[in-house]
Amino acid sequence: MKVNPPAFPTWMIDDSMAPGMTLRDYFAAQALTSMLSPVQNITENTPDVAAKLSYKFADAMLKARNNDG
Repeated sequence: MKVNPPAFPTWMIDDSMAPGMTLRDYFAAQALTSMLSPVQNITENTPDVAAKLSYKFADAMLKARNNDG
């Protein structure tokens, strides 16, 4: 079983670790940023649709990553 550590964990003052965001959240944020860029000009998407779509892209990226090896 593959372990998926969090993206951007942060060490706290007491040497504990705050987990940060998941890789899925990171991928979704990157997909959403791309969808909202002026070059894409996606005006028909509401924020709810864009958010759901960004997680669909993130899930596809995780699936491709896990199938790689």
